[in-house]
Amino acid sequence: MAKPTIFMLGATGYLGSEFLMLLARDFPDYPVTALVRGSIPEKIARLHEIHPSIAIVEGTLDDAPIIVEQVVKADITINSASSDHWSSVKATLDGLEKNSAKNPGKPPLYIHVSGCGIISDNARGERKEHIKEWSDIGLDLKDCDQTNTHLESDMPAPGTRKDNPVRTIIIYPGQIYGVGRDYAKKLRYAGTWGPGFNVQNTIHVQDMADIMLFVFKAALEGKAAEGAEGFYFSVTDTKLSYGEWARKMGDHLYSKGLIQEPGAKPMPAEVVEPLGHYGWSLLGGSMLAKPDRLAQMGWNPVESLKVSLLEDLPASIDAALVDW
Repeated sequence: MAKPTIFMLGATGYLGSEFLMLLARDFPDYPVTALVRGSIPEKIARLHEIHPSIAIVEGTLDDAPIIVEQVVKADITINSASSDHWSSVKATLDGLEKNSAKNPGKPPLYIHVSGCGIISDNARGERKEHIKEWSDIGLDLKDCDQTNTHLESDMPAPGTRKDNPVRTIIIYPGQIYGVGRDYAKKLRYAGTWGPGFNVQNTIHVQDMADIMLFVFKAALEGKAAEGAEGFYFSVTDTKLSYGEWARKMGDHLYSKGLIQEPGAKPMPAEVVEPLGHYGWSLLGGSMLAKPDRLAQMGWNPVESLKVSLLEDLPASIDAALVDW
């Protein structure tokens, strides 16, 4: 029996490459094709190091015809690239519908990685006495603030499509451990959006990749909720404010002599305003989620319990300082 074929967007990314390692470990005989921007030898070599048999298709997220062509040919499409890049998501959905029409009775599977920005309360960094915690069970995307990030791409994904059905799953990570250095480098201090009291759940990148694999396996076995029920908040119970990790980053960069003052303070209008509502919603809002669906399925974090974001941050910064 032929193994399912997989097309992946975002395979070279921070999260995508972690997932690709797990996929190669547990499903080495599943044919995988990845969209890769530019045939840079080092990048291709790294991908083959992670997954020796991976096939490469050169292109970018703006190359809709290439995306459609590959999605039509694949049994499973996994998108861990930009969830806000609507044209690539639209091309993916178009390809999925064509795939379904071409293979009656065998709807393709689409796993889409989005983000908890959909549930932002748009607090603009201010402290709030009560912050709603959202469950992924019974979640209706129409209940979210429709001005929030990701929704433009997420809303069409679980559509009914009676004629050409598609199996859809959307995964919503919290704050994945990582380092955003660009603003600190530009301003010479670590900055927050507003006062920085906005709070978000965190998750280690290895746990996030493990969730992707866990849900992928469940979908293969027909045990994963899909479509209108196929939403998965992928977070731990750990909550952290933007200000807390910004101060930690500021202290560490200051200790290295890379910025002019320790701690963190609100960034000026000329930095935050160009991103408008998008920036305030994504970086200035609180987003608290409960991974109820994953808990029901028996998934538990591992790496996130070993090291927290604040504990991991100095090492992550040091690893990234090569490009400072």
